[in-house]
Amino acid sequence: MRVPPPRHPGHYSVALVCLGNICRSPTAHVVLEARLAEAGLDDRVSVRSSGTGDWHVGRPMDQRAAATLSEAGYDPSRHRARQYDASWADEHDLVLAMDHENLADLGGRSERVALFRDLDPVGTGEDVPDPYYGGADGFADVLAMVERTSDALVAELSTALDPG
Repeated sequence: MRVPPPRHPGHYSVALVCLGNICRSPTAHVVLEARLAEAGLDDRVSVRSSGTGDWHVGRPMDQRAAATLSEAGYDPSRHRARQYDASWADEHDLVLAMDHENLADLGGRSERVALFRDLDPVGTGEDVPDPYYGGADGFADVLAMVERTSDALVAELSTALDPG
């Protein structure tokens, strides 16, 4: 998948969406921001995450997700859950849903709305499975998916911001 061009030259905005914004999308948010900083793109790409539901608004991410991120060297402490707002589709260059159900909640695919794993070099078009009701292995699996997909996304964003 190629990311759509930025709406505003020199800046790109990405929104990541799951169900409750406590496991998958905040994990992707933390990892993507770290990868963007490593690539020197953090001043040109903004990232937000949210959930389609409002159950966890204002709360930190799931403790298991936070522990998995911390063990891998990331800082999950700043995250607070928020709910997706339909206006985000017009405000962001790219909105990425964690699974097909989230994608349906967003109104389906469009030029700027897709699945997060559409960029995954291993599982294109597949869901990021929700680890909430499982054990620690599910959170580790999600982190591995998110890391490799974030790397691919950063490469695409680099090209979109510097097409020459």
